[in-house]
Amino acid sequence: MPTALRIDMHVHMVGNGVAGSGGWLRLSGWHRWLAGFMIKQLGFPREVLDQDLESVYAQHLLGLVRDSSLDAAVLLAHERVHDPDGTPRDDLGTMYVPNDVVLDLADAHPEFLAGVSIHPARQDAIAELNRCIERGAVLMKCLPNCQNIDPSDARYRRFWERMAETRLPLLAHTGGEHSVKEVNPRLADPKLLRLPLECGVTVIAAHCATKSGPTDRDFFEDWAAMLSEFPRLYGDISAMVSLNRCGHLQDCLRPEIEPRILHGSDFPVPVLGHRLWMQGALGWSEFRRIQKIKNPLERDWQFKHALGFQEEVRTRAASLLRTKNVAADVIPSRRDGEGSLAG
Repeated sequence: MPTALRIDMHVHMVGNGVAGSGGWLRLSGWHRWLAGFMIKQLGFPREVLDQDLESVYAQHLLGLVRDSSLDAAVLLAHERVHDPDGTPRDDLGTMYVPNDVVLDLADAHPEFLAGVSIHPARQDAIAELNRCIERGAVLMKCLPNCQNIDPSDARYRRFWERMAETRLPLLAHTGGEHSVKEVNPRLADPKLLRLPLECGVTVIAAHCATKSGPTDRDFFEDWAAMLSEFPRLYGDISAMVSLNRCGHLQDCLRPEIEPRILHGSDFPVPVLGHRLWMQGALGWSEFRRIQKIKNPLERDWQFKHALGFQEEVRTRAASLLRTKNVAADVIPSRRDGEGSLAG
């Protein structure tokens, strides 16, 4: 019987379309500074933002997955902003990563699983959903407050029903967001996910509805209260080893919450455990040891493991993702000491 995959189920694909993918990256103000900081953390020269970023980024990420204790990562596309009537708004948004970018990478590398992104208001939304499922998509990702998606809009019911019929999970951003531009902050509320849940969709609330900035509303307890009502609701702990989101990371170990937690990193968001040490969650020597791990995917997991998260948090996604024929026996093994844990 194949061993369950250890999965980072929240990793962003990033690109600028220079090589002809059709994607784009538009940075200004705070977002240009943040992108420069992330690029520096990855060890890339700043000029890569104007070069074939997709190829450089994908190869670097592939190396990080292989040089970690992970088996696979769900690589996420990024949809454009649309109006509720389906009109594309290319005047809004920070980036666009087409679905074929992640689908092609998943075809080429078993370490990548394709997480597509589709605005349900698109005129071809269900057709694109079916196409992506046929190509092997394992989940659908959306950022409601950044892509202008109100999951509770009754016009999207058939889209959610189709996702439920095909057992494709929804990974939905919850809580504030400052890495890409917000379009409608009201849509950060996890309670808006009731409609897809009622339609039978397995929903993963990214970041467990935590706040991203000091002025954001904290929806964590709202999300936690929904767990008892909706057995198909989960949360991922992506970006929660950071200065801004780690406030509720240990709360995710509560016995009524932990069985619904999935591991995700939110790469390339930087992994910074300083606040965990300052709050007394980690001792100085342990903090320093983990913070020195060069591989950010491994560093992120080791911080969480040190807090008490067990392997089940990394393997739980394997039973939820749509692709059932992906198992650890088709991934180059790094178990039992094989491979490297970058340090």
